[in-house]
Amino acid sequence: MAELVKSKEMINFLESGIYRFISNFTFMDPVRVLNASDYTQFRVSHSVYYNRFFECEDKEKTRVSTSSKKRKRKERKPYTLNERERSADQRHQEAKPLLLKAHEVLLGAKDLLHCISNLKSDGGDDDSCCSNGIRESCIEDGKKQSFVELGSVWQAPLYEISINHREENMTTADSGSSLGVSRLVPAFNNLVMNESCDDVEAKILNNRYVLPGNSCFFMSDLKQIHDLIPADTDSGFNLIVIDPPWENGSARQKSLYPTLPNRYFLSLPIKQLTHTKGALVALWVTNREKLRTFVEKELFPLWGVSYSAIFYWLKVKADGSLINELDLFHHRPYECLLLGYCHGEKMNTELTSTYKHLEENQVIISVPGEYSRKPPVGKLLMDYLPGTGPARCIELFAREMFAGWTSWGNEPLHFQEGDLTSELLKERFSSNWRHKCLSSWS
Repeated sequence: MAELVKSKEMINFLESGIYRFISNFTFMDPVRVLNASDYTQFRVSHSVYYNRFFECEDKEKTRVSTSSKKRKRKERKPYTLNERERSADQRHQEAKPLLLKAHEVLLGAKDLLHCISNLKSDGGDDDSCCSNGIRESCIEDGKKQSFVELGSVWQAPLYEISINHREENMTTADSGSSLGVSRLVPAFNNLVMNESCDDVEAKILNNRYVLPGNSCFFMSDLKQIHDLIPADTDSGFNLIVIDPPWENGSARQKSLYPTLPNRYFLSLPIKQLTHTKGALVALWVTNREKLRTFVEKELFPLWGVSYSAIFYWLKVKADGSLINELDLFHHRPYECLLLGYCHGEKMNTELTSTYKHLEENQVIISVPGEYSRKPPVGKLLMDYLPGTGPARCIELFAREMFAGWTSWGNEPLHFQEGDLTSELLKERFSSNWRHKCLSSWS
């Protein structure tokens, strides 16, 4: 009976990318989640999504194999924590038993560990899983485009994006026959939409991107975000995910993306973006105590958000081990997602009583992708949206797009450029890989 239950959960994971353990723990493979829900004509590649992680892993193996002797580390003098650091450590100590339990549960799921240990082999991305062996890159070779730089030059309003609908995506109203459509629209300070159900290709300055079905993006700096405020709150959003570019020493040193001082986030129009029946607000934060205090004391109150729960994102390697020691002070192997509700105009006690209870202290476990790229948690949050209407979702400071979502930021196409490969027979790929994985552990 236990094997039957495990098999069902494993089959669900291979189809959806989500493996739900007992209690509040969930393992997620972002690649499978994206391929299952966001793409029909293209798929995300495991080898590219996890490229940074695998590169570090290979370098570590090389370093170990070429040096039999370990360098002696200098003994560090005992360090006394200041007041903020002590507060941060207290939060960590409170979360530690939960995170250790979640990690223990993961290590006990041998079927899942066996499957994710093969991530480097691309989860079936090899040509043997495609009947015709066709693998087409979605971008031309060359340097990755910097939209931050493009958007800052005087020519920015002149740049256009070409959206190319596949023939099978479009039909004429009269005859139902197929036709191809390509249209040019401004790329910056403009709501660019893919109104078809399928993902489509787009091109800016000879670089190619993929826009998921029924998605849209608004690429601008912070001054233009107010252009997204709907004229009618019934057209507002009931899920608002925010991944701010917090001031971060590591990001600044590596010049990965521009950061902003905390005071800039106070001006985000969260209340004006909220649906008339309210919104669930999900905010990614680091483990710095100064930042947590800022969010709790200033940011959430100013936005009109009432705190409800905290989720933890626990980062592991493909073998299930943590990416860092759990107690490593400045490099904890987890990040936090703070959740709260922003009340809409028609939000009342009767309406809030219908909400599904947002359970505190849930742990999402995954192998991290590129630096600062968060797992696609939207699917896990859908059950907690206020109201009974359809999901209307937006991500602020987005660097990625999702089917059915609005993405705003100064580089929402950042991760749409280099990690997608076309596949003509997606369904066959999915069934072949699912069968391959199930056979290996059954």
